[in-house]
Amino acid sequence: MKNNNNFGTGDDRIQVTLLSDGEVIQQVFNHIDNKTTDKGDKVWQEPVEHYRSQERFEQEVDCIHQHYTVYCPSAALAESGSYVARDVGAVPVVVVRAKDGVVRAFKNACRHRGVQVAEGSGRLASFVCPYHAWTYGLDGTLRGVPHQDGFPDLKKCERGLVPVGCKESQGLVFVSLQDNETLSGIAALSETPALIPDGYRVHEETQVELPVNWKLLLESFLEGYHIRALHADSFFPLQYDNLNVIEKIGPDSRVSFPYRSIEKLRGKPVSEWRADGRLTYVHHLFPNVIIATHPGFKAVIVLQPIAVDKTRQITYLVTDADMADTKKISHLNSAIEVANLGIEEDRAAVLSGQRGLASGANEYLEFGYYESAIVHFYSTLTQALKPTDD
Repeated sequence: MKNNNNFGTGDDRIQVTLLSDGEVIQQVFNHIDNKTTDKGDKVWQEPVEHYRSQERFEQEVDCIHQHYTVYCPSAALAESGSYVARDVGAVPVVVVRAKDGVVRAFKNACRHRGVQVAEGSGRLASFVCPYHAWTYGLDGTLRGVPHQDGFPDLKKCERGLVPVGCKESQGLVFVSLQDNETLSGIAALSETPALIPDGYRVHEETQVELPVNWKLLLESFLEGYHIRALHADSFFPLQYDNLNVIEKIGPDSRVSFPYRSIEKLRGKPVSEWRADGRLTYVHHLFPNVIIATHPGFKAVIVLQPIAVDKTRQITYLVTDADMADTKKISHLNSAIEVANLGIEEDRAAVLSGQRGLASGANEYLEFGYYESAIVHFYSTLTQALKPTDD
């Protein structure tokens, strides 16, 4: 048996492309004027057992590995020889930009004794195993074996690093351990602006392990119903409470969080309406990745399940701000400070929710009309986990 990769959810409002900035802003103005927000048409009850079951966790991890998911922004591999190495699930992977400019991914294991040939990130001319110095080109080919006469039957052409499915799209690098599926949803939209445009560089990269189920973290990004209650000192002074535009593209979604400053666009020609600095877009790339836009920077967030109650959050902040422009850098730092405060508030709530799972108070967690992006996620995940015959 294997998981089903059909993402149909029965929702007749799934779009085939994203709205333009102008269309989103017009919907925001309609909501402001009518005191409304985008609403779903169904309530979802997700069993608490699905956050605590080891069997369910393993099914979800398998689902993630069956799909192309974001590994890092392209900006993290800006030059030939630039690489990033980390685990994908339990599999060590290294991704590198080769001399021909193509990004390639490999299992990070020497073909001699399995030792990892790269750690962390950086730039190299080749990969050299630290154990016995077997050397691999940036294309994965085995180039050198010290004292090769000790391996009389070795065929170097057959002992290169083992490739992993890898694609570059929308300013992002995607990997798949099974390489059995093309990009889908937002990531495959060629007619829309890139999620991470050319000219962006990595400003900051962080990793943190949190004692929570990965889905609880994901949920915190996908609704504005909690803005007033949880973010009174961070986002609420700048944004609206429970006012969102929600779009669904295949298995993915985009949630728009408008800023109060959007009112400054009223009276201006629609052709001049831009989302930059007027709203935050939160793109959910199914299953486990968030791309969020903020004034002056974008955040690429990968939620990597480690255990049923442990998640590694890898965050890249990318920007096109000129480091020599002190005014822009000051604005950038201020925006990052506000975003970090909001993240801390979200994490406190998520950690509390994780503890609440063990209380026995709830048989399920309930998501209502104002949390329709989360409902879409669970509808899609449930469909993806349905077993099919091989």
